[in-house]
Amino acid sequence: MSQLRATKSGLMVCAVICIFIFFYLRNPTPVEPEEEPVYPEVVECGFYPEELCSALFEGKGVALQIAKFCKIPHKSKIHAHLHTPGNCSRTSQGLHFITRPLSAEEGNFSLAYIITIHKELAMFVQLLRAIYVPQNVYCIHVDEKAPKKFKTAVQTLVNCFENIFISSKREKVAYAGFTRLQADINCMKDLVRSKFQWNYVINLCGQDFPIKTNKEIIHYLRSKWNGKNITPGVIQPPRIKSKTSQSHLKFIPEGNTYASPNNRFKDKPPHNLTIYFGSAYYVLTRKFVEFILTDIRAKDMLQWSKDIHSPELHYWVTLNRLKDAPGATPNAGWEGDVRAIKWKSEEGNVHDGCKGHYVEDICVYGPGDLPWLIQSPSLFANKFELSTDPLAVTCLERRHRLQALRQAEVPTEPHWHFQQQSHFSMRPHR
Repeated sequence: MSQLRATKSGLMVCAVICIFIFFYLRNPTPVEPEEEPVYPEVVECGFYPEELCSALFEGKGVALQIAKFCKIPHKSKIHAHLHTPGNCSRTSQGLHFITRPLSAEEGNFSLAYIITIHKELAMFVQLLRAIYVPQNVYCIHVDEKAPKKFKTAVQTLVNCFENIFISSKREKVAYAGFTRLQADINCMKDLVRSKFQWNYVINLCGQDFPIKTNKEIIHYLRSKWNGKNITPGVIQPPRIKSKTSQSHLKFIPEGNTYASPNNRFKDKPPHNLTIYFGSAYYVLTRKFVEFILTDIRAKDMLQWSKDIHSPELHYWVTLNRLKDAPGATPNAGWEGDVRAIKWKSEEGNVHDGCKGHYVEDICVYGPGDLPWLIQSPSLFANKFELSTDPLAVTCLERRHRLQALRQAEVPTEPHWHFQQQSHFSMRPHR
């Protein structure tokens, strides 16, 4: 009880001081023009109790004001564990990984994940531990261009888990290039060859985060799709056709992208396939993955896709519209709540605007986006950046873990719970 009082007392002190700083910075005391003003800077506000995150989910103004000043010390603990290899038990417990199936239903329904990453180690760890359960299997594709220290840290973590592995073949992934598609194919080959059985495969990138728990994802797949693939998309709109009718051969290393040097027109799609346009993200059955890797149409389509712009936006959705493909959805459109994304073009219509900031017309979420996110029916959300808005990820992760543990049908382990301590520190800043 005394610990609870201390925690609440600490939160109140943090809130009062942060609010004071907010108004102080808006109305600073006048100083001599030639002097630079001196004011306190918030360095960190610690690991918050659930009250602050709850206030952010409710969109309360005071919580949003505090969030503007607070930096979460997320890196130190994660980096300490991943740069000190040796004791895997200490690593999995220290990083709060769930180590047993949370229900019999989940234990009997395994998912496979493909995660493509190239930066932000801490963000990757938070994503992985949010989706991790021991009955699933995870293939991690680390960009071949990633720094050596990053690769080493990821390998250190992966070595501690039998059901997590690095893709056996790594690509130098280029934005809008074929290597983005090839990275997924590489992991699919590894997953099919692995000793693990799984029902569906889901692909993620390092800036994704789950909105639904493992149990909720399984319920969604069983009730809404029941053995069908999820590849949202439609027949190519006219504005997209030029992306697949012309060859994009030239690789520009500086920009990590492909460009069309001569606008050479391509041959027609193989097997007279109708090309669809859709999402790069999917949920696919194991039988469909095996079809992708063996069917002559899929192989020829993959070869044909090597020099088109963003082939991942066409490949999965086109093959899933084949009537004889396992789990096919030939008449589907944009159905399938796989990703919650705030596109700039949809502001005021689909969503209420980005409370973080836009990058290439996609919202990088801030704390103010949390109320919208938790109302979304989607399984995952994109995009997040710990370096710019760490509190958005941290609060979403805490909520996700609480939801998972509330749904658990087994006794929970102490290390599955996140730290409740709250602390506040300041230093002078000029």
